[in-house]
Amino acid sequence: MYTKDGEKYFIVDAHVALWDARPENQRNIHGKQFIDCFYDYHRNLSPDEELWPYEDYLYQGGERLMKDLFEDGYVDHAIFQPAYLSEFYKRNFGQTEEAYGLATEHPDKLTYNHRFDPRDGENGLERLRADHERMGFRGVKLYTAEWNGESRGYKLSDPWTYRYFEVCRELGIKNIHIHKGPTIRPLDRDAFDVADVDHCASDFTDLTFVVEHVGLPRLEDFCWIANQEPNVHGGLAVAMPFMHTRPRYFAQIIGELIYWIGEDRIEFSSDYALWTPRWLVERFVDFQIPEDMTEYAPLTVAQKKKILGLNAAKLYDIPVPEELRLPDADETETGPRQPERADLGAQQ
Repeated sequence: MYTKDGEKYFIVDAHVALWDARPENQRNIHGKQFIDCFYDYHRNLSPDEELWPYEDYLYQGGERLMKDLFEDGYVDHAIFQPAYLSEFYKRNFGQTEEAYGLATEHPDKLTYNHRFDPRDGENGLERLRADHERMGFRGVKLYTAEWNGESRGYKLSDPWTYRYFEVCRELGIKNIHIHKGPTIRPLDRDAFDVADVDHCASDFTDLTFVVEHVGLPRLEDFCWIANQEPNVHGGLAVAMPFMHTRPRYFAQIIGELIYWIGEDRIEFSSDYALWTPRWLVERFVDFQIPEDMTEYAPLTVAQKKKILGLNAAKLYDIPVPEELRLPDADETETGPRQPERADLGAQQ
C-alpha cells in the first residue's frame, strides 16, 4: 500500500517477471542481443539513482523480487507474465517454475500467469491443458513476435491461435495478455502490430485482452481498436518510465487512453525487472497533466487509484481491503460484452 497526502492506494503490479539472461543460459548471439536491448531501455528511461549494474540485470531471483516489490515497492499484489524465448535461451528466458513456486508460496501477494504458442499445434494444446490442471492459472501472456523454428512471429487471428483461445474459454482462462510494444532486438517490428487484436477481440467477446505496453509506438491504432472493443484493456508497462524522461509524452499517452477507453480499463505495470515499482508509483501519484495541454482533463485521485491497482484487482478477483476501495470501482462503464458470442452466433 502507498499513502500520500492522506490518500491510500492499493497497488497491483500487473506485469512482472523473473528472468535468467546470464551468458551460460544464452543459446546464441540473439540471447545477448535481447537482454542488451532490455538493458538499454532500463538505462535510457530510468533516473540515475534507480540504475542497476548490468550483471544484476541479467538475473534477479525470487528473493530480490520479493524485496523490490513488497518491501520497498509498495506493491500489494503482483502478476507474473512469462516469456520463454527458447530459441534464444537454453532454459528459457522467463523462470516460470521459480515464479510459479513463489506464487504458490505467497498466494496473497502473487498471481502466476502462464503462456502458450499456437505454433506448437496439438502438442501445445495438450501441454496447455496439463499445465492448467497443475497450476490453475487464470491468464496467459502471449508473445506474438517470439521466434519458433523458422517462424518469426504469428498473429492472434491465425486459425491455430483461435484453437488455443477456444481451449482457454473451455478451461476458464479469461485474461489474455499480449506483448504489443516497442521492438526488441532481434525480434521483428511487424510482429508487434496491434491490428490482430481487433480481430480476436470481436470474435471472443467473453475473453479480456490486455494489450501490454498499450501498443507503443502504435498508441493511436491501439486507442481506436480499444474504443470499439470493450473487452480490450491497456497495460502501462514501458509507458510508465516516460514520466521521468518525457513527461509531456507520458501526459499524452495517459490523456489519450483516458479519453478513448476510460480509466476503468488501464492497468499499472512496472515491467519488473525492467524497472522497479517504487519510483513509478511515487511519480504517478504525484503526476499531473500540464495545464497547457488543455485537450486533456486533469487526472483525479480516483482515476489514479483505479489504474494503480483496483482495475487489475477486479480482473483477477484480488481482495481489496474495504478502506482502500472506491464506491464505483466494482462497476466499469465498458467491459466484455456478453449478450452475443461470435462462435454461438454462427451456429444459429
